[in-house]
Amino acid sequence: MSYRYPLDLQLFAGEKTEKATPKKRQDTRKKGQVAKSQELSGSVVLLASFLSLLMFGGFIKEHLVDMFKDVFVNRLNTTVSIGNVMNMAMQYVIQILILLAPLFATTVVIALVANVAQVGFMLSGETIKPKFSKLNPIKGFKNIFSVRSLVEFLKSIFKITIIGLLVYQTLSGALPQIGKLSEMNIEKTFHFIASLTMNLGLKIGAALFVMAILDYLYQRFEFEKSIKMSKQDIKDEYKKMEGDPLIKGKIRERQRRMAMQRMMQEVPKADVVITNPTHFAVALKYDGSQMEAPQIVAKGQDFVALRIKEIAKENGVITMENRPLARALYQRGEIGDAIPADLFQAVAEVLAYVYKLKGKVK
Repeated sequence: MSYRYPLDLQLFAGEKTEKATPKKRQDTRKKGQVAKSQELSGSVVLLASFLSLLMFGGFIKEHLVDMFKDVFVNRLNTTVSIGNVMNMAMQYVIQILILLAPLFATTVVIALVANVAQVGFMLSGETIKPKFSKLNPIKGFKNIFSVRSLVEFLKSIFKITIIGLLVYQTLSGALPQIGKLSEMNIEKTFHFIASLTMNLGLKIGAALFVMAILDYLYQRFEFEKSIKMSKQDIKDEYKKMEGDPLIKGKIRERQRRMAMQRMMQEVPKADVVITNPTHFAVALKYDGSQMEAPQIVAKGQDFVALRIKEIAKENGVITMENRPLARALYQRGEIGDAIPADLFQAVAEVLAYVYKLKGKVK
């Protein structure tokens, strides 16, 4: 059964068992795919609405009463005309907007906070782009009978059940007061209904908020599961980010060849090549008008050292053997650098000898 091993290994490599990388998360976020619970936003808005009514209820009640008083006290004797009716309607619309402004402002702010708390600040146009793949009836049929659809269905059933139980509990507890509504005046009736509605709304909002927290944890779990990557996916992503190692190796090799070529082009311009004689070769150049000290224009070991000596010989550059100086220059100096200060005396003696052979004076 050994022939199945490569196939099993391939299947294992293709399993999405690894956590998503930061790049995968960033790309997924750009597409508008994030861990978000619509239930959490809705429940927070509902709860915030009833809390806002609880906070601003007295303010709204007083101004509504003042508006009705104004109608019966000041407006009944007003001449009916298009101008008067439009003016009165505009005044009442402005007053109603002022009444509802705290409620709307609080609800909008809470809704924004709920969304930002879940996904942060995000703008993506990917979610509104038309996708013709969604029109596929086979795929749509699969989505209807998927695990996610089943979970959403169970959530809806559970939500309706909880709301129904809360409504039944609240109304059954208030049955004695409901039976006495006919004996109450308008103000007490209004107060009772408002109190009952507020009590029921807060209970439903709190219950839905608890459910929404659980739903958010589930959505986060599903999201993390959906963006998992296989080991091969991570390798492919690394290749895209860092480049294919084979291509990078070729690029580095080409860069080395180009650097070597530039270095070899400087050897004919050198004044002397100091050798080990076989292991190291260092080419030096000195121009008193431009340099404070001799500079290393080329250096190499083994094959490169041999090539430096060949180029020097072809171009008439003097080669001198000095084992300790060649090793010290190779190990302590870089191409383009001036020689170390403690080697000035030894290099000066070599250059003086070279200039004497060439009949130069520097």
